[in-house]
Amino acid sequence: MFDARQKVLPNGIKLVTIKKDTQLAAIHAGIKIGSIYEDINSKGISHFIEHMLFKGTKNRTNEKLNEELEALGGEYNAYTDNTSTVYSITALNEELKKSLELLSDMLINSIFPEEEIEKERDVILAEIRTSRDDVEDYSFKRINEIAFNKSPLRYETIGDEKTVRRFNKEKLMKFYHENYAPNNCYISVVSSFDHEEVLDIVLKYFKDWECKEFKRQQVIVENNIPCKRISYKKDIEQSTIIYLFTFHNVSKEEELALRILNHKFGESANSILFRELREERGLAYDVYTDLDLTNQVKTLYIYTAVSEENIDETLNTIDDCIQRIKKEEIVFDDSTIALMKKVLRTAVAFTLEDATDIGNYVLHQIIDDENIYKFSVDMEDIEKIKKEDIYNVAKLVFKDPTIHILKNE
Repeated sequence: MFDARQKVLPNGIKLVTIKKDTQLAAIHAGIKIGSIYEDINSKGISHFIEHMLFKGTKNRTNEKLNEELEALGGEYNAYTDNTSTVYSITALNEELKKSLELLSDMLINSIFPEEEIEKERDVILAEIRTSRDDVEDYSFKRINEIAFNKSPLRYETIGDEKTVRRFNKEKLMKFYHENYAPNNCYISVVSSFDHEEVLDIVLKYFKDWECKEFKRQQVIVENNIPCKRISYKKDIEQSTIIYLFTFHNVSKEEELALRILNHKFGESANSILFRELREERGLAYDVYTDLDLTNQVKTLYIYTAVSEENIDETLNTIDDCIQRIKKEEIVFDDSTIALMKKVLRTAVAFTLEDATDIGNYVLHQIIDDENIYKFSVDMEDIEKIKKEDIYNVAKLVFKDPTIHILKNE
C-alpha cells in the first residue's frame, strides 16, 4: 500500500497526492481526451496538441519553456493513447514547485505559434512515415483497418497524413480550448511532502483555471470482424501474422482470469506460444501477445514474424494451441495460478518502488474512474481464480478472430 489522498479541487481538477520516502517528485497531469474521442476529420489532433504544448505559452517562448524544463535536471515527457493525453515531470523534490508551475503554464496558457505548428507538422509526418516503414507497426495498422468498420480503433493515435496536413491553428486551438479544462484534468503527485503542502502548491498554480462545459464524442464500441486477409509490402525480409480478438462482454472477474491466461499463453518468456513456435519448431524468433483491458478498447493481439514458407505451419500451430486450451488439453494447474500470483505481486512491487510508475498507475486509475488500490483488490480476488475460470474465459475470448498476414510483394 501507499499513503495517498484524493481530492476534487473547486475548479474540478481530480488530484491524488502520494507521500513516499523518496528524493524524487513525480508529477503526472492527464487530460481525458485521446484518439477514441476524435471524429473522422480530427484523427491525430490529440497527439498534435500534445506536441504543441511544448512550443510556447503566454508567459514563455518555445526556447524559454524548454530551457526551464531542461533546467529541472530530471525527466519530462508526454504521450497520447486511446483515452488520454499525459504530461509528466520527474525531478528532485526541490523542483516540485517549479515543475507544477511549468505544467500549469503549458496546460492553461499554450499559444500554438504558427511557425511551430508547421515545424511540428513536418515532425509528425516524418513520424507517420517512419511507422509505415516499420513492418511491425504497419502490420498492426493494417489489422485494425481490417478488423473494424466504425470503431475509432481503426485509426492510429498519431493520425494519418491527410488529417495532419489539414490541421491549422484555428482547429488546434478550438480543440485545445474545448477539451483542456480543469474539470477534464487529472493530476497525481508523488513526493516526500505532506499532502496539504502539495495541495497548496497545486492550488497556487491551478486555482485560476476556470471550469467550463465540455462534451467528449461518444465512442463507437465494435467487435472485430472475423476474417483472414493478406497484404503485401515490398522488400520485407519476413512475413508477419497477427490475430485480433475483442471481448466487450467479459466481466471484471473474467478479466482477471484472462490476465492469467494471457501470461501463460503469450506474454511470458516461457509462454505456450513461445515454446511451440520458437523452442519446439524453430518457426519464429519474435512472438508475443498484447492484452488491453482499457474500457471501450478490450483487445487481445497475437503477433509473430516468420518466413513466408512457414506461414501455414505457424497458423496451424497457433490455432492448435488455442483449440487445446479450449478443450482443456493444456493444463492450467495450481502451480500456474500460483506463478501468476507471484508475477502480479512482483509487478506491484516494481510499481511501488518507482515514484514515476506509481504516479502513472494512479493517474490512469482515476482517469478510468477505478479504485487506486485496485492492485490490492486484484491480489485478493486472484486467490479465488480456479482453472475452470481460465478455460471458460478462453472459450469466451478465443473465437472469431481477425487474422492478418503480411507478405513480401
